[in-house]
Amino acid sequence: MSSSRHPVAYRLERQVGGKTKLLATVMGLPLVDGIFPAMVLAGALDTWAGIVQVGLLVFGGSATVAVILAEMDGTPRQQAASVLLVGTGIIAIAALEAAFAPTIESVLNMHVFERFAALVIAAIAAKTASARIGEYLPSPGIIIGLGMLASLRPAGFELVTDPNMTRVIHAVAAAGSGVAFALVVALLAPRLREVVDIDRFRFGSAVALGVLPLSILHVVDSDAPLALAVLAVAVLLALDPGEHGEVVESSDDDPGATPAEAAAADAKTVTDGSGRSDGARLEAGVLADVSDGPGEGQTPVTAGHIAEASRDVDLLSDDDGDDDTGKADYGYPTESDGERKPWL
Repeated sequence: MSSSRHPVAYRLERQVGGKTKLLATVMGLPLVDGIFPAMVLAGALDTWAGIVQVGLLVFGGSATVAVILAEMDGTPRQQAASVLLVGTGIIAIAALEAAFAPTIESVLNMHVFERFAALVIAAIAAKTASARIGEYLPSPGIIIGLGMLASLRPAGFELVTDPNMTRVIHAVAAAGSGVAFALVVALLAPRLREVVDIDRFRFGSAVALGVLPLSILHVVDSDAPLALAVLAVAVLLALDPGEHGEVVESSDDDPGATPAEAAAADAKTVTDGSGRSDGARLEAGVLADVSDGPGEGQTPVTAGHIAEASRDVDLLSDDDGDDDTGKADYGYPTESDGERKPWL
């Protein structure tokens, strides 16, 4: 996938067209390649913790989240309608496969088949975590097929016409929890796109999916929701709110500003009508010229020139007081002069 780079979803995106069809392919893949029937037969749905784990990790895994957040268009209501449309078919097929599970179970050695079911889940977790690793691993359908061949017992075949309703209900609950998770993601999609890093969630959910075979092989207690705990940690690590905006503050007393930049800022303030004196305007102009450097054919400005210009500005800026000493020194008329000079 171009935006989420999810290995499974990216491969499926090149094979199917349409966003809803892509979502249906991703969510329905466990029903087609035999992963879900294998987990039903392996007893992964015998506890409520297992039901929720299978629903969130198999049907509502990282590939489903990636498709909803990175590929599907439209408003949250439209995306939710697409999820419900796909989810209805997913739940119906899950119930049908659970109903036929006893017939399949009658021809398989479940002790052997459970190990292949755990192996296929671990392979999917590896494919989800890394596309490069997935290139060297067989597809889940091939692993399930080999597992059925290895555990096949033709002599024990029995057509079960009375399905185990408890197993069917558990299968519907697992598929329903996955659809409910996808529905929540669709409704909160605008917000989740801002705060969730899809690639982090993909890797975290792959780790959680890799822990699930431990429950199937009874390495850990099946009642302990170890995969759910790992998934919860993955969700927390995937949260990346970022910065919604930066406040830029400016100050006239910026210690990092050069004298030329400060003078240019003062000149802009005077132009905007801040009430600075004429001396401030002159000083800004002098320092701005200094910062621009000498033009062609002009004499370079030295530090002495700047000092003389600053002194002139200070003397000329004293236009509100009564002290006219500075004006008299430079030949300007003062209030004490009885008459104006001829050249003025």
